[in-house]
Amino acid sequence: MRHAVIMAGGSGTRLWPLSRQKHPKQLLHIFDGKSLLRRSFERLSGLLPPEQIYVITGREHLDAIATELPEIPRDNLFGEPTPRDTANAVGLAAHLLSLRDPDGTMGVFTADQIIRPTDTFRDTVRRGFEAAERYDDALITFGIKPRSPHTGYGYIHFGQKLDADVYEILEFKEKPDLATAQAYLDSGEYYWNSGMFVWRIPTIIERFREQHPATAASLSRVAAGFRDENQADAILEQFAALPKISVDFAIMEKAPRVAALEMNCDWLDVGSWSSLAEIFHPDRNGNVSAAQRTVVLDGRNNICVSETGHLIAALGVDDLVIVHSEDATLVCRRADAQRIKEMFEEVRRRFGEEYA
Repeated sequence: MRHAVIMAGGSGTRLWPLSRQKHPKQLLHIFDGKSLLRRSFERLSGLLPPEQIYVITGREHLDAIATELPEIPRDNLFGEPTPRDTANAVGLAAHLLSLRDPDGTMGVFTADQIIRPTDTFRDTVRRGFEAAERYDDALITFGIKPRSPHTGYGYIHFGQKLDADVYEILEFKEKPDLATAQAYLDSGEYYWNSGMFVWRIPTIIERFREQHPATAASLSRVAAGFRDENQADAILEQFAALPKISVDFAIMEKAPRVAALEMNCDWLDVGSWSSLAEIFHPDRNGNVSAAQRTVVLDGRNNICVSETGHLIAALGVDDLVIVHSEDATLVCRRADAQRIKEMFEEVRRRFGEEYA
C-alpha cells in the first residue's frame, strides 16, 4: 500500500510576526484563503485517499491541524515529542507506518511549498511511487529544474538515466555561492533539491539501521510506545536525546543508491516574506498584497501582509515589507527580510515568550 506523510513541523520564524510557535507558517491563511498545509493535503488527495495521508508535526499543533484537515483520521496525525529536525521526523513516521504496513511504500512531502500545476505534481509523484517499487533498494527524490542561479536552495547532481524518467544521483550540494549556482544552471545537470522523497518503508528503515543504528533502535522503541500514555515521559526522554540532523545529511548523502525524477513544476519554498513576490501578482508598481485590504499610494515594490481585514495603508514608501498581526507589526526593507530571525531573537530577549 502507498502512504504519504506531510512534514509540518517548525515555527517558521522568518515569517514572524504572523508565524508563531502556536500558529506556524504552514497554518497561515494568506494564500488565497488557504493554508500551505491545506494546499499540500489537496495536492496529495488526488493521489491517495485521506486514510493513507499522514501529518507529522509538533504535539502542540495537533488540534489545529485536526481542525485544518478534518478529512484525515486523527490517528494519522503524529505529534513529535519535541523537535529534532527532519531525519528524526522522517524516521519516526517510517517506524510508525511500519507497524501498520511493514511492506508499504512511503512518500514524504513538505507543508511549506507552493507547487504548480497540480496535475504535473501528481503525475510526477505517481511515477515516483512506481520507481520506488521498481527499484526497491533505492531512495527516490525529486529535482526541480532551476529557473535561475538561486543561492538559497540546495542542489542535486543528476547522472545517467536508469530508465525513461529515473536518473541516478551523483551527489547533493548545499546552498552555493552565486558563481557556483550559475555554473550549475549552465551545466543542465543540477536541479534544485525539492526536499520530497519516496521509498519502500523497509528500505528507509534499513538505511537508518545501517547509518545510525543507535537512532534506529531509539526510534523503534519510541514508535512501539507512541500511543501509550504511561510511557509518555520515557518516550519524550528518548526522543529528546536523539541528535538533531536533517534527513539529507543523515541519510540521503550516504545512501548506497539514490535516484530522482525531474518535477517540471513551478516550485517555491516559502522561506521568507520576500518570497511572496514570486507567488502573488504585483500591481503595476510592483507592490504585492497578501492582505484583504491594502492601499499603496506613490510607492513601489512593497510587500503587505495580513491575515485579517485590517487595512494596510502605505504612502510614499518603496521596497518595504509590512506585516500586520494581532499583537505585533513588522516593518523592514525588503533587502533585510532575511534578518527577521535576528529581529525575532531580539524581541524574545526583551519580552520573553510573549511574541514568540
